[in-house]
Amino acid sequence: MDSSDADADGILAEQLLRVTRRLQRIQSRQLEPIGITPAQFRLLRTVAHYDGPPRMADLAQRLDVVPRAVTSLVDGLEASGRVRRAPDPDNRRVVRIEMTEEGRATLRSLRDARRAAAEEILAPLTVEQREVLGGLLTALVNGMPERRC
Repeated sequence: MDSSDADADGILAEQLLRVTRRLQRIQSRQLEPIGITPAQFRLLRTVAHYDGPPRMADLAQRLDVVPRAVTSLVDGLEASGRVRRAPDPDNRRVVRIEMTEEGRATLRSLRDARRAAAEEILAPLTVEQREVLGGLLTALVNGMPERRC
């Protein structure tokens, strides 16, 4: 790789970071009135991916965080009525996290906010350009090491 390729890659990396930051700012602006943090949104999405209520340890592993971080997120979501802790029927030492109806409604609102943020970012692109970008992003994501969320 010569220096012009490295320069082009550096410019591309900076552009990707700028788009990501812009998307995060838009999404944060949309999350604020709902009263939820991006980390809580991620936890809600993760809980929703399970067929049944996951254990706290499952969430920590899936989110790639320490269990204490999950406890703090669950505390906030439980205080707002979006999730509840439930005992495991087979092991009384295990706590499972159930999403409430309020949590499901919040998740729907958040998904709508996320789509609106994406629309705002993608507005300058034609349908064909969006398809090309989607293919390129898929190639990048598929080339990355396995991540669960």
